[in-house]
Amino acid sequence: MTPAPLTERLCEPSGPLFFPVTAYGPDGSLDLDVYRTHVRRGVAAGAAAVFACCGTGEFHALLPEEFEACVRAAVEAAEGRVPVVAGAGYGTALAVRYARLAERAGADGLLAMPPYLVLAGQEGLLRHYREVTAATALPVIVYQRDNAVFTPRTVVELARTDGIIGLKDGLGDLDLMQRIISAVRTEVPGDFLYFNGLPTAEQTQLAYHALGVPLYSSAVFCFAPEIALAYYRALTAGDTATLRRLLDGFYRPFVELRAQGRGYAVSLVKAGVRLRGLDVGEVRPPLHEPAEDHVKQLAQLIERGYALLEEEA
Repeated sequence: MTPAPLTERLCEPSGPLFFPVTAYGPDGSLDLDVYRTHVRRGVAAGAAAVFACCGTGEFHALLPEEFEACVRAAVEAAEGRVPVVAGAGYGTALAVRYARLAERAGADGLLAMPPYLVLAGQEGLLRHYREVTAATALPVIVYQRDNAVFTPRTVVELARTDGIIGLKDGLGDLDLMQRIISAVRTEVPGDFLYFNGLPTAEQTQLAYHALGVPLYSSAVFCFAPEIALAYYRALTAGDTATLRRLLDGFYRPFVELRAQGRGYAVSLVKAGVRLRGLDVGEVRPPLHEPAEDHVKQLAQLIERGYALLEEEA
């Protein structure tokens, strides 16, 4: 797929972006049948795109051959109904390898995650993402967070690079994002995509939406797609009352529960998928499972979220 079709498919999203968890069996190995079911259900529920083997999908824990198998399974399950974007990361050489595996598996694009550990300057970061982008014909979305934070000038240069179509922000600096958007709009013609990539992005999406950032990842969509879609529809319709009800009654308590443990941005989401009836297994180390009491609180919170939807109806 060329960059233009993916950009066109994401420019007017029909729903939240779906970042599926990766399913493991009792012995810890991949369970591709369950994974396909998970992806298939998300697509059927109304996801605008599938982002396979990214942060929520435990990219860090997957061997290259497992990564390729998962991306291929996601492509098969999506059946072309929505685009499938795959993660790629680590150092430049490994990121290139994962990019090529994703292309071979049939992905429509790449989410290029921060390089492993190193604190690189802007020149080195630009070189890294350009080399990853040049390795395949897949369009690339660059993920800003942690050790990959860009100046507006660097994002302008990324936007000028053939094959780089967007920036996903996991930093949350709205002043920086406004300056980035302004600089790219001024200096680079055409559509450049922006994504809110903060954990539980619904909590901040009102602010990002005001900046002109309509795209966001939804971890909640993994285990409660109806709640995630209700939020999305209220946001697009300007339904402030529903937004406040969901933020106050579900999303804020969920964020506060997520903050109770390191790695809960992944492991608590995976627990949520299990609570909803699909056994996707546990997380792999170095992540750990949520405390039993936190899982009970999550179950109660999910029940409350669905009750809020019934009140609205």
